[in-house]
Amino acid sequence: MKAVILAAGEGHRMRPLTSHRPKVMLPIANKPIMEHLLIEAKAGGIGEFVFVVGYCDEQVREYFGNGEKWGVSIAYSEQRKQLGTADAIRNVEGAVDGNFLVINGDVIVDRKDIGKLMENSSNTMSVIEVKDPVGLGMVEVSGRKVVNIYEKTEQPPTLIANAGLYLFTPGVFEAVSRTEKSPRGEYEITDTLKILMKTSSGLYFHQLESWLDLSYPWDLLEANENALAGLKAENLGEVEKNVTLKGAVVIGRNTVVRSGSYIEGPVIIGEDCRIGPNCYIRPFTAIGNGCHIGAAVEVKNSIIMNGTHFPHLNYVGDSVIGTGCNFGAGTKIANLRLDKENVKVAGLDTGRRKLGAIVGDHVETGINTSINVGTMIGNNTFIGPGVVVKGIIVPDSKLF
Repeated sequence: MKAVILAAGEGHRMRPLTSHRPKVMLPIANKPIMEHLLIEAKAGGIGEFVFVVGYCDEQVREYFGNGEKWGVSIAYSEQRKQLGTADAIRNVEGAVDGNFLVINGDVIVDRKDIGKLMENSSNTMSVIEVKDPVGLGMVEVSGRKVVNIYEKTEQPPTLIANAGLYLFTPGVFEAVSRTEKSPRGEYEITDTLKILMKTSSGLYFHQLESWLDLSYPWDLLEANENALAGLKAENLGEVEKNVTLKGAVVIGRNTVVRSGSYIEGPVIIGEDCRIGPNCYIRPFTAIGNGCHIGAAVEVKNSIIMNGTHFPHLNYVGDSVIGTGCNFGAGTKIANLRLDKENVKVAGLDTGRRKLGAIVGDHVETGINTSINVGTMIGNNTFIGPGVVVKGIIVPDSKLF
């Protein structure tokens, strides 16, 4: 059986992190979201994949190639214009045969659930029970079948959500051909599913045991925590004397950890990094390739992407930091409101009591910059010495 992974979209709600990369290529535990999905799908029994690509597709193609590195086969289908999930399925009709899976590229699912879904022989959608239905398509079920679908309504009569993972028979293509363009100009998978519901065989559902939807930048932190929870220690770099490694710590090739550094796992550090001396890296931190975490720097529960430098006297907690950033001495990122309430970003409750900043690519700060909780900073922004930053900073800004 083949799996079609939908990876054509940018992911507007992930900005500024997706300004120069597709959402599925954002890192979790130093691997793209899509790689985690591929690994789980392969372990669940899938050996052939079709990646539907569009926005910045060259990054996906260059990273995954033909799939040989993972022992699978990968073909590609282009969706240059974002016309909806049903349109993406229409485009792969010639690339699949028999029953096949369709998986949203921005969800985290478990290999066991994928394997169980493959045991079905009829059109089946995966569902998950949630506490908060905001922003999700909700599903009403009866017996073993789906009887109604509510697309992102404010007060749905159910807390069962569409999990973005499907098993389809070849009959889905006839339903897609009958799917009309929606008012927002797309061929919606919801409309295709409603057509399948009315067929003689109907539409079945499969209840997932675990699932994580990655809609907003702060969702990456929870996914990163989950991925690092099963980490096993490995040292491929150089660790000087008087370094403390506690718990599961992974150190990449050509990385040097200098004397006095204290690292509490789970932590993963990429290749060609300079760590320390005398820094403190706390649990659930992922540091990409070519990074510098210098003297008197403390990092906790954060994702730091390739080529970013925190050279000295910095604090960063519960944050997602893009590539190629440089933070001047004394720059600190706050991660906790004084009133201990959940952090909000642009009026949206993140559900997190601790959240620092979401920082785009190639951001630079001068010395002693202070970045407030819940701040989002766009790409290529320069922040001068001593500036206090809060709110949403658009790309290419210069703040003094």
